Amino acid sequence: MEAKFYEKADNKNVVCTLCPHDCLIADGKLGFCRARENEDGILNTLNYGKVSAIGVEPIEKAPLFHYYPGQEILSIGTIGCSMKCSYCRTHQIAHYKGIFLTSLHVYTSNEIIDLVLAKTGNIGIAYTYNEPMIWYEFVQETARLAKSKGLKNVMVSNGYIKSEPLAELLPFIDAFNIDLKAFSEEAHQTLTRTSLEPVKQCLKAIKSSGKHLELSFLLIPKKNDDENQFRDMLDWIRFNLGRDTVLHLPRYFPNYKETAPATSPEVLSHFYDIAKQYLNYVYTSNVPSAEHNSTFCKDCNSLMVERNGVQVNIKDITEEGTCKKCGTDIFGL
Repeated sequence: MEAKFYEKADNKNVVCTLCPHDCLIADGKLGFCRARENEDGILNTLNYGKVSAIGVEPIEKAPLFHYYPGQEILSIGTIGCSMKCSYCRTHQIAHYKGIFLTSLHVYTSNEIIDLVLAKTGNIGIAYTYNEPMIWYEFVQETARLAKSKGLKNVMVSNGYIKSEPLAELLPFIDAFNIDLKAFSEEAHQTLTRTSLEPVKQCLKAIKSSGKHLELSFLLIPKKNDDENQFRDMLDWIRFNLGRDTVLHLPRYFPNYKETAPATSPEVLSHFYDIAKQYLNYVYTSNVPSAEHNSTFCKDCNSLMVERNGVQVNIKDITEEGTCKKCGTDIFGL
């Protein structure tokens, strides 16, 4: 299928304008993401409707803690990524080898919607696992159809997308979790081979759109765990996105090309304490203790959602997502 967002250049070259790489792609070659190919001067998507992973999961696994807590959602993913993270947890599909592409199951948007509707209580679709912006055309088509059926669309992304495609997609996406990789240009380039600034612009655009937004930040020892940079990030979030912005701090484990030791629970707890000085809602994960998983009202400290992993017990929440005891709007449902 022909891709959106590209420009033709001389000698059958094309420039992909989906993400800030602005890849100049020669005839017969792939872009940085390995999912868009120049075929005789036409940029085609290689992953349209091609699904690498699919399943119904708790929305908390997205992770989204302040968006329809306790509900289930159909998660789908494909192949390719706009970053080259050295610690990628899904590198088999993000940085796939060519032969893998032929083994993927192909779905239409209507088939995805039918799967959602067949599961009672399923609220919609989560575009996740790899970078969902990479199969932009299929996500946009499916999300538009889901929206027309009254379903929700959520996206788990690295936020590395240009402003025009993001603006075109925003009307169909209800909630985002954006995975911040680092908060200095040097660290971001080292870890991902991309610039930080476009991600910051993406976050501000999502916030301005009024869509639900949560963030994740994976602490990697001696890679992105500089305490001063972490405080700079928190200050930027508080000023640009708001103190109520939800921040997830999952524990890092060695993966793919990254051999740094796992983040210790003590270090994770320390950074949690720092984050709570700046933001009202901070959570840790991938640790034995569920101490920092539950949601408490920022005003009256009432227990609103009790979590143990993805086991969720809804407590003092109204149907509108406010605290039953003091009326504070926490979830904005």
